[in-house]
Amino acid sequence: MPVHAENEATLLAEAREGKPEAFTELVNRYERNIYRLALNLTGNRADAEDVLQEAFLKAYSHLDQFQGNSRFYTWLVRIAVNEGLMKLRKRRSDKSTSLDEMGETEDDAVPRQLVAWEDTPEQRYAKTELQSILSEAVESLEPTFRTVFVLRDIEDLSTQETAELLSLSIPAVKSRLLRARLKLRQRLNKYFTRG
Repeated sequence: MPVHAENEATLLAEAREGKPEAFTELVNRYERNIYRLALNLTGNRADAEDVLQEAFLKAYSHLDQFQGNSRFYTWLVRIAVNEGLMKLRKRRSDKSTSLDEMGETEDDAVPRQLVAWEDTPEQRYAKTELQSILSEAVESLEPTFRTVFVLRDIEDLSTQETAELLSLSIPAVKSRLLRARLKLRQRLNKYFTRG
């Protein structure tokens, strides 16, 4: 058993015994990845923060239900994906516009820490523009395709892990991923074709 997994098992055991600092360590270890996943799924910072909080709250309150058949991170990703999809369904049924969404500018859509300090303003603008184009294309995918694409190509989970997380067959994951990639290619063609 790798040291990281052994440490995780110890932290889980301590968290189950009621030691909050153990669960805090698990949060610190995975919050950045879960936030990135939530942001990629929802395309909105406020929603991503809500998904992050809900995922960790649910994981903490249902810690006794974690069987240990998979990694804790995989279980946490499943909770976050479910929360993200619920947030998208709610957003679709809710016709009001969030003040957070109205206030965001194109510059706010890209985390500033991704920009290298040594870049020129032109390079920063080009990167921001590219990130904006790619984010918009991913957000335009239907949730069923976006979720598979985010888990496989952005979060780098295996096809097997993605299938388990979404309760799909492996062929269904492959099919949805292919369709997502084709739709993205079609949407991005106008930006990247030469001539």
